[in-house]
Amino acid sequence: MEDELQIAMADLDEEKTLRLVEERILAGSTSMDIIESCRRGVEIVGVKYSDSDYFLSDLIMSEEILKEVMRILEPHIPVNGSNNGFVPPPIVMGTIEGDIHDLGKNIIIYLLRSSGFQVHDLGVDVTPERFVQAVNETNAPILGISVLLSFCVGSIKKVVDLLIDAGLRDKVKVVVGGYPVNQEVKEFTGADFYANDVTEALKIYRDILEVAGGSVSER
Repeated sequence: MEDELQIAMADLDEEKTLRLVEERILAGSTSMDIIESCRRGVEIVGVKYSDSDYFLSDLIMSEEILKEVMRILEPHIPVNGSNNGFVPPPIVMGTIEGDIHDLGKNIIIYLLRSSGFQVHDLGVDVTPERFVQAVNETNAPILGISVLLSFCVGSIKKVVDLLIDAGLRDKVKVVVGGYPVNQEVKEFTGADFYANDVTEALKIYRDILEVAGGSVSER
């Protein structure tokens, strides 16, 4: 069965997307399910951009539509401002150099912050050097790198290589996320974890942070 919401998002049909979001809320769909449908639609936008079927203006349009979706969903997203007295260490996140896509990243950041985690958002088109600098400055035990465009994956490997050169690799877990990521990308880049859906990404971040200071098993 086709996902109407995903298709509407991919088609950049703002009116239909927002109407379907409202309808799904009333029908009892969870916020996470709605977000995931929209995220998959945004991935299609990114693929079309990579294939030159969509343009930069279309990427920007998809971001604006998703911002409206998140505004509608915000009152329905469970918020947990406390972590039972646990003060979590910082997370550094950003979209890799050459890629301006930040929709998936922004969703994850919003949900993590809503749960009481502190996130340093470096934005988009972030150089490998800037990622390493931020990890060094914050002592963050987790680095999240977002990517949508497959030709930018090589820059993620450079981040990991620079972390090794700086003597920081053993101190930080690297999580890559986005449309092109899979086990092969994880192994090529040297990342510790990968995720290409919101639910899995949140689980990875929370698992790492909950055992910060201890050992974390790789996937």
